[in-house]
Amino acid sequence: MTEHPDKCLLNHAEGKYKGDFNAHLLEQYKLYVQSAENVSARRIASSRYLLTLNAAIVALYGLQYANFDLDWLALVIPAIGIPVSMVWYWIIKSHADLNEVKYDVIHEIEEHLPAAVYRYEWDLIGEGPKKRYRAVTNIERWVPWLFVALHVVLGVIISLGMVGVVI
Repeated sequence: MTEHPDKCLLNHAEGKYKGDFNAHLLEQYKLYVQSAENVSARRIASSRYLLTLNAAIVALYGLQYANFDLDWLALVIPAIGIPVSMVWYWIIKSHADLNEVKYDVIHEIEEHLPAAVYRYEWDLIGEGPKKRYRAVTNIERWVPWLFVALHVVLGVIISLGMVGVVI
C-alpha cells in the first residue's frame, strides 16, 4: 500500500463521528468496491470496441490486397491502425493504474473493518513459491502492441507490393 503522510483516508475518528460509523464505513466500502469493478467493466468494454475496430482495419488490408485500385489504402491503413492500437494500450494502462490505486484504498478501508478479504486474497494468490496469479491487464497490454506490429508488417508488405517488389 502506498503511504501518503499528508493524506488521511478517514475524516473522523469512530468516537467523534456523528452517526453509525461502522454502518456508514461499510456502505462506503461497498460503493467503492463497486466503483473498482466498474473500472474493470469499462476497460473490457473499451477493449472489445478497439479489438473490433482493429479487426475492421485489418480487413481493409484485404480490400487493398484484392487490388480494387485502392493503393492509397496502403498508407492510410497503418496511419489509422497504429494510433488506434496505441490509444488502446493507453486506455488499458490508464484503467490498470486507476484500479491499482482503488485497490490500495480498498485495502486501507479494510484496516478499519472486521475482515480484510481483498488484502487476504491478494496475499494468498500473490505470494509464496508458486505465484499463481498473473494480472490479466499485464497480458492484455500486449494485444495492442501485437496489432501495432501487424499494422507495420502488413503496411510494409503492401507498400512493397505497390512498388513492384515480389514477396
